[in-house]
Amino acid sequence: MKKFLFLFSLVFSNQNEIIDGVAAVVEEHIILKTDLAQLINMTLVQQRIDPNKDPDQFISLQKNVLQSMVDQKILLEMAEIDSVVVSEKEVDSAIDQQIQNLIGQAGGEVEAERVLGQSIKSFRREYWYDMQERLISERYQQQLINDITISRNQVLEFYKIYKDSLPSFPMTVKIRHIQIPIEPTKEKEEQTVALLKAIKSRIIKGESFSDLASTYSIDPSRSAGGELGWVRRGELVKEFETTAFTLEENTISEPVKTVFGYHLIETLEKKGEKIRVRHILVKPETDNNDNERAFILANTIKDSIKNITNFKKMVKKYSFDKTTKEIGGDLGWITPENYPISEIGKAIKYIDLNSCSPPVNTSFGFHLLWMENIKKGGRPDPKNNWPQLEEMALNKKKMDWYQKWIENARKNFFIKIVNS
Repeated sequence: MKKFLFLFSLVFSNQNEIIDGVAAVVEEHIILKTDLAQLINMTLVQQRIDPNKDPDQFISLQKNVLQSMVDQKILLEMAEIDSVVVSEKEVDSAIDQQIQNLIGQAGGEVEAERVLGQSIKSFRREYWYDMQERLISERYQQQLINDITISRNQVLEFYKIYKDSLPSFPMTVKIRHIQIPIEPTKEKEEQTVALLKAIKSRIIKGESFSDLASTYSIDPSRSAGGELGWVRRGELVKEFETTAFTLEENTISEPVKTVFGYHLIETLEKKGEKIRVRHILVKPETDNNDNERAFILANTIKDSIKNITNFKKMVKKYSFDKTTKEIGGDLGWITPENYPISEIGKAIKYIDLNSCSPPVNTSFGFHLLWMENIKKGGRPDPKNNWPQLEEMALNKKKMDWYQKWIENARKNFFIKIVNS
């Protein structure tokens, strides 16, 4: 294969007006300017770059994105020789995740569509094959570096060179918990079920599911008319998932109870092992009496806990967290300041090692926390952070190896960057 390389030039007449045509050619693969522009726009959203405020960074980003697309085509050529493939299910899952990330980073679906210059539905359809190519190239790249290993001496050498520039590790703790929910009275639960049945009746009579979700649902999806988008098995709580996957298309469930409250569920579409679903979530109201009842129970349980063995027994007997109930309430190693339940993250700093916290109030009820272990934060060192150092050193070795490999590979491929 011959190499034929032209100098790079910008692919836009301005950032919003895309000139149709070819941006680059790699062997028989063509990179269109529209595809390049789409990936640049996605990268702008992900990296929160404003081209108007930082034009130099924007120009650099365009060059880097085009180079990455060229390298991807090289990897695709090699992957085809080695018969590397990915399944449709893998592509669907990856593009669903990509869309959710874009919507989150853009600040909503409308803003994401504005940045992309097209609807999410069109983006999904047009980007599907690009995602397939991306996954194939990534799989081939991973195969290239999978067998690379690192010795202890190489890790120590890595530490010696980079120790002053390595990032500090945050404090992490190993925590167990018991969740005691603040439960409403039976009468309030019955009122909630009656409300949802009345809402279902209104929908059947012709009222809009989306409008009623916006009015009554307490779930964040209320802003999208209750829509959760496409979901797969394993992504929803069990009770919700069982009902949603059992429903026929465009039918509405009876009220379904989960840890979050009661739901009306409508399955809009089915496609293999994934569904498009929407719901209305209503939670029974609780009052001070319900709150006090749960607090007293949590305190009583705390008073009976003398050691971790007691704690695990209490988890099995009392905890409502089904995901940790059978493993002694184990939440694993967590970083307090980044923990999604902020009340737990804040409470951790006041718990002594091998002791139980007072009841901690969150939106899920009261929690008793057991401090099982602590890893202090700070600069990493071989004695206390060997697994992390080994991983960083190995990743650096793999990255350096791949960079040399791709630079050599470029010399053996016909590559043409087209001037606009």
